[in-house]
Amino acid sequence: MAVVETEKHGQIMLIRLNRPDRMNALGTQLRAEMCEAFIEFQENADLEVAVFTGTGRAFCAGEDMKESLERGAPGLDAPPREDPFMNGTLEKPVIAAVNGFAMGGGFMLVERTDLRVAVPDAVFEMSEAKRWLLGGYNHGHVAGLPHPIATEMALGFRFTAERLHQVGFINRLAEPDKLLPTAYKMAEHMLTLPPAARVNTIHMMRQMRPDVTPEIKRLAVALHDHGDKSDLMESRQAFSEKRKPVFKGWLDPADRYRTPTLASIAEDNDGHSGDGNSGE
Repeated sequence: MAVVETEKHGQIMLIRLNRPDRMNALGTQLRAEMCEAFIEFQENADLEVAVFTGTGRAFCAGEDMKESLERGAPGLDAPPREDPFMNGTLEKPVIAAVNGFAMGGGFMLVERTDLRVAVPDAVFEMSEAKRWLLGGYNHGHVAGLPHPIATEMALGFRFTAERLHQVGFINRLAEPDKLLPTAYKMAEHMLTLPPAARVNTIHMMRQMRPDVTPEIKRLAVALHDHGDKSDLMESRQAFSEKRKPVFKGWLDPADRYRTPTLASIAEDNDGHSGDGNSGE
């Protein structure tokens, strides 16, 4: 049974995640089928705009915790082919029609889209702080959100669609029966533009998205290693067992006071070719 459905409406392609029993979690099959859908969208010259949505009470719940626990390691398996939507090579615009929960990797799917419509009851969470050793530090920044809100997002707090609409992350709010019609209306407006204007403008707006500096990215690499990595699987096991996690924090308690810094990363880069983790 397909877990990603597609429909064509003229020059608009609907891509729908259809794994409602798992809240459209990013399992291996779903990621592979999503990849194929976006490849078709990219390569079909008759298609110009995609509307991306989900089935059931979630848009996408993010990482498939069950598969991670079965594999014994966190994260997601890469699909067999390169997904142009996920790797940033997709040249055509995508509109998210968020029908429910968008958590972790599901939030990141919304983040990759160009325009966003959501039902008022949708719930958003950038879950990295709950599952890794560093919260989602870059997501609010990339979204152009004020620093306190970006910090709240990085720490794994949940947001309502209403609030994200107020701060500019969501373009439109629409009741469930108006969700897809609203997304289609936005797509149809884009199709009224001169083709070069639509293509060039999407390209330009993507180039203008904020990004973090290379120095911050190097610091993030160090911070992702700064702690007891057994906590990663404990987080997932506790989630699966519906219990409070028992975290260890650091392999060496003194590491609590040896957090890598921008200065230490710069010193490491000047002194030797290591990974920059001053906590080691």
